[in-house]
Amino acid sequence: MNAFKFEHVSFIRDKKTLLNNVTWSVDSSENWAILGLNGAGKTLLLQLICGYLWPSSGRLEVLDEVFGHTSIPELQRRIGWVSTALQYRMKNWETAERIVLSGKFASIGIYQEYTDEELEEAKMILINAGGTSLIGKKYEVLSQGERQLVLISRALMAHPELLILDEPCNGLDLFAREKLLNQIQQIATQKNHPTLLYVTHHTEEILPCFEHLMLLKDGEIFAKGARDSLFNEKNFTDFYNEPIQIVSLKEDRFAVYPK
Repeated sequence: MNAFKFEHVSFIRDKKTLLNNVTWSVDSSENWAILGLNGAGKTLLLQLICGYLWPSSGRLEVLDEVFGHTSIPELQRRIGWVSTALQYRMKNWETAERIVLSGKFASIGIYQEYTDEELEEAKMILINAGGTSLIGKKYEVLSQGERQLVLISRALMAHPELLILDEPCNGLDLFAREKLLNQIQQIATQKNHPTLLYVTHHTEEILPCFEHLMLLKDGEIFAKGARDSLFNEKNFTDFYNEPIQIVSLKEDRFAVYPK
């Protein structure tokens, strides 16, 4: 099954083409990273996948549902999206596990009845994501990295088929970032995990579990394919229009710096 499939998709706003002729297919068994500078069109791409925007032209299929022939609200319930902006919408007085539980109902806060079994499931999802120490803690006392982990667990509570991680390390210090990345890698190794789509500005955040990479530039796909085949100085010099150097890091990760 395809997680999603773009066929010559463009998006135009105020007579300006913001995404141009995007053709890209992702199988549900693959995990991808998207790399791009500010204004490249990354957020627009995600909004299209989630059905918050509609293509101006082309064909878009998400989770085997073709836009124009499916219920978008039903499709959206099959997709998890985690971003830093979501942090500030949570209720500070709620405990970590209750925020995770709210993902089952796609609500900010819990207004529905729930069972003890559902609350235990929320705790187990948080534990499996590496958040054992967060159980019982109020959201307001959590660090930014811990809040991101809670939000990822909240998205997993709905058992999404596609999980979008939209720049989840924004604002994190070095150690908090590495801790969160380790936990994302751990999620990717779990059985029956959702298709993962990771969006970032920073090459050093692209984990080994993201075996595929798409480079987005000025609203167009600059390159896409196997991550290891794209990580070379020529590709990234052309991508950034500046001379760069690639430094190998631990655990099959890379950082790109100006020369």
